[in-house]
Amino acid sequence: MAEFHYNVDADGVATITWDVPGRSMNVMSLAGFRELDAHIDTALADDAVKGVVITSGKKDFAGGMDLNVIARMRDEAGDDPAKGLFEGVMGMHAVLRKIERAGMDDKNKGGKPIAAALPGTALGIGLELPLACHRIFAADNPRARIGLPEIMVGIFPGGGGTTRLVRKLGAMGAAPFLLEGKLSDPKKAKAAGIIDEVVEDPVAAAKAWVLSEPKIVKPWDEKGYKMPGGAPYHPAGFMTFVGASAMVNGKTKGVYPAAKALLSAVYEGALVPFDAAIRIEARWFTHVLMNPSSSAMIRSLFINKEALEKGAVRPADVPDQKVAKLGILGAGMMGAGIALVAAQAGIEVVLIDQQQEAADKGRAYTESYMDKGIKRGKATEAKKDEVLGRITATTDYAALSGADLVIEAVFEDPGVKAEVTQKLQAAVGENCIIATNTSTLPITDLAKAADRPADYIGIHFFSPVEKMMLVEIIKGRETDDRAVAKALDFVRQIRKTPIVVNDARFFYANRCIIPYINEGIRMVAEGVTPALVENAAKLVGMPLGPLQLVDETSIDLGVKIAKATKAAMGDAYPDGAVDEVLFWMADQGRLGRKAKAGFYAYDEAGKRTGLWDGLAAHYPAAEDQPDLSEVQHRLLCAQVLEAVRALEEGVLMDIREGDVGAILGWGFAPWSGGPFSWLDMIGAAKAVALCDDLAARHGERFTAPGLLREMAERGETFYGRFGPAAQAA
Repeated sequence: MAEFHYNVDADGVATITWDVPGRSMNVMSLAGFRELDAHIDTALADDAVKGVVITSGKKDFAGGMDLNVIARMRDEAGDDPAKGLFEGVMGMHAVLRKIERAGMDDKNKGGKPIAAALPGTALGIGLELPLACHRIFAADNPRARIGLPEIMVGIFPGGGGTTRLVRKLGAMGAAPFLLEGKLSDPKKAKAAGIIDEVVEDPVAAAKAWVLSEPKIVKPWDEKGYKMPGGAPYHPAGFMTFVGASAMVNGKTKGVYPAAKALLSAVYEGALVPFDAAIRIEARWFTHVLMNPSSSAMIRSLFINKEALEKGAVRPADVPDQKVAKLGILGAGMMGAGIALVAAQAGIEVVLIDQQQEAADKGRAYTESYMDKGIKRGKATEAKKDEVLGRITATTDYAALSGADLVIEAVFEDPGVKAEVTQKLQAAVGENCIIATNTSTLPITDLAKAADRPADYIGIHFFSPVEKMMLVEIIKGRETDDRAVAKALDFVRQIRKTPIVVNDARFFYANRCIIPYINEGIRMVAEGVTPALVENAAKLVGMPLGPLQLVDETSIDLGVKIAKATKAAMGDAYPDGAVDEVLFWMADQGRLGRKAKAGFYAYDEAGKRTGLWDGLAAHYPAAEDQPDLSEVQHRLLCAQVLEAVRALEEGVLMDIREGDVGAILGWGFAPWSGGPFSWLDMIGAAKAVALCDDLAARHGERFTAPGLLREMAERGETFYGRFGPAAQAA
């Protein structure tokens, strides 16, 4: 079925309408590019056509390129994938350049005006195509998002967006949109210079413009063109490019290949004419696509993430379990956050606490959040009233009547949770699913307080709820498929990404986070300088070093977890050396950021001022410091080996969830695509050799799991053995 439709009106304006069948938003495919190319040829060859308008048959223009297509382009390129990719990308450039030149000759004479009319969101290739047009008209739609977010999934705008935006805005002006993936509403995009007009009816305005015999030569195709802000060897441009290089390396720590390649494409492209710059962009884009890091990021952050959000692990035979009325027990930080996101999603919420004052404070969190949105122009008073109107704050359990999902979000105390569970059961019907928001307590044990353990499930939110995209759903031993489907459908309603795991202490996320923190603390006790520990983590792609992370989550929480774990494990408890440091810090009153005193020092406003001097005084630096790579391997392997053990033990049921959950849940080195992608990247054999070396020098916690050793002996990869294609075979 056609993805682009062609029509010529009585005034001689050809309208090319993008409308991919079966999709709520247009995405570009190779077949679509071929159709667009043919329609452009038809319009340019028809003397009756005076100009062209490219628009969408949907409420939005386009969501970008189908990244599955890019992955297939590489896989289907045969023995020379780089050549196949480069030629495929240059084929796309040829279509866009044909639109841009629009039939003009070498002297810029002739040609037909081509305008883009955007009814709503235009992302990725959905903006690169309009940038090749001669004028861009966008609807005055504040919900629309305009931008080039490719950098967020490990690539960069490779459909001419990099070259055209830099030539249009200058390197400095284009930087936030290219290097940060910044998205804007139409009015802000116009103010930035990305689009040309914001109007009520973009199609009508575009048609009027193409009939006005406008000038259509792009600035970079005219003689004497000079880049805004200066090219690299212009005095002002030189400073821009030096600053950009420093900014990129400062933010990425050199571990994201797409950012470096983008900067190279911009710098080298700025030194040559446009058509040469496009080839340079295509070569760097191909270079990035051939990098295993980019492939892993695309797979985890786009393909796998999208599959999980669309229900890849949802029980297939359970009917829709959309939540109509949600009860929340506990109006603290977590409960208040859950109430906010649920009310924003249109769900009726009952927020209960022991004291009315506490319940009201939990509801006020939503009010404060909406007020901030109003100040930033992202919400209105009417929207605020609508969202707040969905939240009832009360102490009365009877208000839970009719709720089809209740989430208990009280203290991490089994006794308190059991008491609350028993009280709420008396107020809800038999069809209500009961969930506990817990980060560490085994669900099967907590379910003993429930009359119907099959309808009891864990839903682990990450803090702050409104910002963190991952939700970890935990099945107890008796949890049934309806409870799982209910939790998954709820997570979809609030527009977050779910993973489903089986019950075990710390579940999946925390069982990997805690060893990371502990390894960092352990190294401090050994005399490794705290700065080396923290910087090694950031230089390998972790967003926070382990010491900063424990400060953020609070040191006293770490102490509580350590004591509970030791009580449960007895003599098998492995982290005594860590406890020595952690307990000493707590005894000093250094409980983390909340106390403005932790592994870091803080000013009165709570801003970090550097690592605390007293740490080095109590744990002096050893004379011989380890290599950076050794510290990095210890920190990475502490997490990765737990992920493998979780898979081996059946806690993880799908490696896609392992990779996506690691990146979204605790920020595991996104450049790697997640722990299983990283292991596939370096190979199981190398991973085992690394483990053997670390285990010999630092202890049996680094012993390679049997599954990893078996895969090394067989020459297997995780995605080759456990990926969707392998499971389907």
